Amino acid sequence: MKISDILKKKKLLVSFETFPPKPTADKETYQSIVDAALELSRLRPDFMSVTYGAGGGTSSNTADIASRINNEGNVPALAHLSCISSTKEQVAAAVKKLKDAGIENVLALRGDIPPNADFVPPNQYKYAYDLIKELKETTDFCIGAACNPEGHPECTNKDEDLDHLKQKADLGCSFLTTQMFFDNNMFYNFLYRAQRKGITQPVFAGIMPVTNAAQIKRMVALSNAFMPRELLNLIDKFGASNEAMKQAGIDYATHQIIDLISNDVRGIHIYTMNKPDVARSIMNNISNIVAAQNA
Repeated sequence: MKISDILKKKKLLVSFETFPPKPTADKETYQSIVDAALELSRLRPDFMSVTYGAGGGTSSNTADIASRINNEGNVPALAHLSCISSTKEQVAAAVKKLKDAGIENVLALRGDIPPNADFVPPNQYKYAYDLIKELKETTDFCIGAACNPEGHPECTNKDEDLDHLKQKADLGCSFLTTQMFFDNNMFYNFLYRAQRKGITQPVFAGIMPVTNAAQIKRMVALSNAFMPRELLNLIDKFGASNEAMKQAGIDYATHQIIDLISNDVRGIHIYTMNKPDVARSIMNNISNIVAAQNA
């Protein structure tokens, strides 16, 4: 099912993000990730997204995991598709693989620029909107795009970032999904500015449960996300204990989500890091709230 159709039926959507195995993964590792994805699907999210490795390194596995979520998990899959490290021919091959796998939803991304890359060769898409334009003209995918509530780190200011987002929105994206954020006020400010810019697509708020202090520091360094004092205090207090940090992180994410739902967000997108137990705890915490919102 297309995400655009689900949005027409429900006031609030809850989705998960999972990542595929690396191409070098052995059979045991590969199977453990498949098992985690299928266990996540049993929590009945509205859809599940599958990431696309840096440089397209896991693109084949993306299609495979997405297909298994669709067919075995009976949950609509959203396959990430990035373009900066792939030729147009490689992107076309990835698109065919997704179509053959029965995938109906794609998150169109530029992807991270490879280190020491000074230019984009002429047979590559330079920006996400180039890829979106091509997909819109040549496929019937439901297409989503990414956004950053705190502004893309490569943009000189937030207005410039919104101008780029408006380009993607005007090309016909059905929805937007944010990078992780930890301060809801950042998200609300972003929504206000996006609406003033004329961006009307539903926005899924990206929530990352902080369950491992070392891991989140790496993720924040990559995303440039603001860390509120409340969350920093939790990490300082409980970061040395894995179980305590997991419980505190789940609680913090739960409170973020409840506040977002109370302010009528259209979608919650949980970055699960392939951890069904974390996703299950959050879903247990919010299940009645989600049901009430969709009643």
